[in-house]
Amino acid sequence: MIPLETERLILRDFVESDWPAVHRYASDREVVRYLTFGPNNEEDTKKFLQREIALQREKPRQHFALAVTLKAQQQLIGICRISVKHIDNKTVSIVYCFIKQFWGYGYATEAVKAILSFGFQELGLHRIFATCHPENIASARVLQKIGMQQEGYLREHHWIKGEWRDSWLYAILEHEWRSLDFRRCWKK
Repeated sequence: MIPLETERLILRDFVESDWPAVHRYASDREVVRYLTFGPNNEEDTKKFLQREIALQREKPRQHFALAVTLKAQQQLIGICRISVKHIDNKTVSIVYCFIKQFWGYGYATEAVKAILSFGFQELGLHRIFATCHPENIASARVLQKIGMQQEGYLREHHWIKGEWRDSWLYAILEHEWRSLDFRRCWKK
């Protein structure tokens, strides 16, 4: 199942030596301003990475935090995560984050398309959802490009960094995904 390969990217499990690249996005105040974590210090990033690596051994595995790497350079540029929230309902959430230098090149859209395909094809899911901060227009565009529909506005949904924050809720159902052109965007 893992790694996932797209035209320009490989999504693979994290390894301990990834921590400097992970720290590059996790410690950047601008990158994490809408996220639930950060900016991280080095210890925070190392602990995060250790947790993610430990979760790779779960049986059955329900949490897939994948390092997004440029195929040609084998350079880690971000994370794309899919986490089972309700196994009986076959529902999961996705999260993604990229080093600022790689924003605006379509990498997030490409990676999230692959993670959707993985979720529906390999995990047999029914529904995949994501939330994003209402001011995070770039993230909302990614979710729209991959076929997710805005389902709602969650008021004071998260306590993040000392304040209540609202979120947009987006989701896509398996039968909606089946009708999209990109549904076979990664190679096994």
